[in-house]
Amino acid sequence: MGGRSLGRRFGWLWAAYAASAFGTRFAFDAFSIIAIVVLGAGTTEVSLLAAAGLVAGAVVALPLGPWVEFRRKRPVMIAMDLVRCGALLTVPVAYALGLLGFGQLLVVSVVVAAADITFLAASGAFLKTLLPREDLLVANARFESTTWTATVLGPPLGGFAVGLFGPVVTIAADAVSYLLSAAGIRAVGGAEPPPARRDGPRLSGRDLREGWRFILTHPVLRPLFVNTILVNGLIMATAPLVAVLMLGQLGFAPWEYAVAFAVPCLGGLLGSRLSRRLVTRYGRERVLFVAGWLRVCWPVGLVFLHPGVSGLLLVIVVEFCLITCIGVFAPVLATSRLELVPLDRAARTLSAWSIAGKLTTAALTASWGLLAAVTGPRAAVGIAGLLMLATPLLLPRNRRAPVPGSAHDDQEGGSGSGEQVAGAGDGLLPAGARLRGGDGSRLDRDARGSGASRGPAEPDDA
Repeated sequence: MGGRSLGRRFGWLWAAYAASAFGTRFAFDAFSIIAIVVLGAGTTEVSLLAAAGLVAGAVVALPLGPWVEFRRKRPVMIAMDLVRCGALLTVPVAYALGLLGFGQLLVVSVVVAAADITFLAASGAFLKTLLPREDLLVANARFESTTWTATVLGPPLGGFAVGLFGPVVTIAADAVSYLLSAAGIRAVGGAEPPPARRDGPRLSGRDLREGWRFILTHPVLRPLFVNTILVNGLIMATAPLVAVLMLGQLGFAPWEYAVAFAVPCLGGLLGSRLSRRLVTRYGRERVLFVAGWLRVCWPVGLVFLHPGVSGLLLVIVVEFCLITCIGVFAPVLATSRLELVPLDRAARTLSAWSIAGKLTTAALTASWGLLAAVTGPRAAVGIAGLLMLATPLLLPRNRRAPVPGSAHDDQEGGSGSGEQVAGAGDGLLPAGARLRGGDGSRLDRDARGSGASRGPAEPDDA
C-alpha cells in the first residue's frame, strides 16, 4: 500500500472505522461474559443470546436495506452509529441501577445486529461514491489491516479492563467508539450523489428481493456469494467446539486459549498488505481463486489438536495460515463485489449478502452444536474441515477475460477514467459478455480489467 494518500475525506472515514473496529474488538464476547458473570446464565442461555440476537437482527434489518438504497448514505451511517451507541449505553446504566436482565441483553443484541447490517449496506455504497475505482482495493486493504490490528490488540486489553474495572466497562467503551465513529463520518463532509429514486410510493416486495435477485442471477457474484457464506459459516460454527476442546477436554488455560487466537491475527495484517501487490502481479481472478483454495486447507488440521506446547503451536500455525489467506482474499472479494454492483442497487445487495451470511452462520452454528453432541467436538470439527475443502469448487472459474469497470462508472465523484490496477480482474467474465442488471437492463462487459471490496464495516466476513 506504500502510504499512498486517498485524500482527507477517506482519512476521516478510515479513522471512524478504526474507532468502531477497536471498540468492537475491545468488547469481544462482552455480552456472554456479562450473561455468565452477572446474570448466572448457563450454556443454553448464552448460546440463545448469540444465535437469537444474530437471527432477529438480520430479520429486523431485512426491510432496512431497500430503505437505505433510497436515502443519502452518510446520514444513515451516522444514525446507525448513534443507534448502536445509545443501545449499548443502556447496559452499563441498567447494571449501575441493579436493573440489568437477560431480556435487555437480548433486545440490545438485536438492535446492534440490525444496525450493523444497515451500516454495512450504507457504508459500501458510500465508499463506491467516495473513491475512484482504481483506489477501492487500496482502501479495502486498509480496512482489512485495521480490522486485524484491532483483533490483535482489542480482546487482550478488553479482558484486562474487565478484570480491573468490572464486566460492563468494555460495553461502555464500545458505545463511545460508535460515538467517535459518528463524529468521524460527519467530518468526512463533501457532497454526496443523490440517492436512487424508488418507482412506487413505498417499499415493495420487489425492493426487498432485489438484492438477492441481483446476486443470484449474476454469473460472478453468485459463486462468490455461496462460497463465502458457506466458508465463513463453517469457520464460525467450529469456533465454540474448538473452545470446548481446548478449555475443557484438553485443559488449556484461558490465557493459552487467548494467545492461540490473538497471535495468528498478525497473519491478517500480512495478508491485507500483500493483497494489492498480488493482484498487481498475478491478476484479481487468480488471486481470488488461489487464496480461496488456500484459506480452506487449514481448518481440518484442528482435528489433530492435543494437549501441551506442541498442541498450542499447532493451533497457532493453523490459525495463522488461515487468517493470512483470509487477509488476502477478503479485500479482493470486497472490491470485486463493489465494482460488480451498480450504485443504484449497492445498499440492497450488500444488505442481502450480510443478512444471508448472518443467518447461515447462525444455522450452521446451531447445527454443528447438535452434531457435536452426537459425534463429539473433535469429529464435528473434522467434518466441517472436510466440507470446507469442497467449497472452492464453487469459486468462479478462470475464463481469461477481465471484469470491466462499468458497474462502478455510474458513481458521481469517482474518476470515471476507466483506468485500473494492473492485472486486476483478469478472468472473471468472458470477453464481450453481456449481463442483465437487477432491473433487467443490460450491462455491457468489455475486454478490459477492473479493480476489487468489502465495505468498510464488514469484519463479519472474516
